[in-house]
Amino acid sequence: MLKARLFGFLFLVFSLCVAQEGYPKLTEIVTDNARIFTQPQLEELRTKLYQFESETTNQLVILTIEELGNATIEQYALEVFNQNKLGQEGKDNGILILFSELDREVRIEVGYGLEPYITDAVASRIIRNTMIPKFKEENYFGGLDMATDQIIEFLNNPEALDEFKAEIEADNEMPWWLLGVIGLFLMMFVAAGGFVFYKGYSTLIEIVRGMLIGKLAVIRGVFMGGFMVIPMIFGLVFMGMPIFFMSLLLGLDDALSGLVKDFTWILFVVVAFIALTIVLVFKKMRTKGDEDLKLSFFKSDKDYMSKTFSSSGTHSFGSGSSGGSSSSFSGGGGSSGGGGASGSW
Repeated sequence: MLKARLFGFLFLVFSLCVAQEGYPKLTEIVTDNARIFTQPQLEELRTKLYQFESETTNQLVILTIEELGNATIEQYALEVFNQNKLGQEGKDNGILILFSELDREVRIEVGYGLEPYITDAVASRIIRNTMIPKFKEENYFGGLDMATDQIIEFLNNPEALDEFKAEIEADNEMPWWLLGVIGLFLMMFVAAGGFVFYKGYSTLIEIVRGMLIGKLAVIRGVFMGGFMVIPMIFGLVFMGMPIFFMSLLLGLDDALSGLVKDFTWILFVVVAFIALTIVLVFKKMRTKGDEDLKLSFFKSDKDYMSKTFSSSGTHSFGSGSSGGSSSSFSGGGGSSGGGGASGSW
């Protein structure tokens, strides 16, 4: 038993070591393991990125590999980023561009400190509009060179970044006619949910009335009322979910978050629901000419039950329902939490 445990422990340690060694240790700001750059291209990228780091302390790093192996590009980029501690400790101001040649995938991994600037949307846009068109032409250097120019520009020029983000928001804005189509589609769910809720609520009112006039046994009526709440809840969900999604589309998420943080309003809704139900029950009793209030705990009127709660519908109770550069490079202790974007071509 001791030997088996020792063997298991050593195997675990060996596996962890192999896993750690599976990701490159970066010694240059541009590491071309896939050999997609010429030597002048490699030197040009390194010079530009080292200069950017010396001027801003931000680390923009490029790693090219032939293939990812069994890892996803998101997992591979995150491991390389954190194991090499890109960026500076306390600032987390590193960015890694990972290029996988045979997988035809690329990712921009962004450190915590730069996520407010190079957001997922910004990174995705750079990949989609700048990198991918060049990569499809097998101009890998051109795509990566232009992408680094954009990132450097955005981090050095807040106005350019704001303009770029505004373009993204404008492109993502939904046209009014599409909002109308979605609204009509969602209103169908609201109407269906409203019908289900109305039918259930009408039956619930009749159940309460039947108990108050002694036609429906209280014990049986309580069970019937409990079961009738189920379709009412489904109806509310059908009505509520489309309203929730429409609120998100219209930018009313702040109001929704306020409702989620404070559930006091639910108590008021329940009290108002009970009060309204009582009012409607007595109104129906007055309309039907029910003058006497009496309760029957166990015995129900068979004629009343057969006429009022038929087995044909929901009213029924009980029915079933490299190389070349002399510059040194090392990470300063930054980390990433997975922010960024990926793309393929």
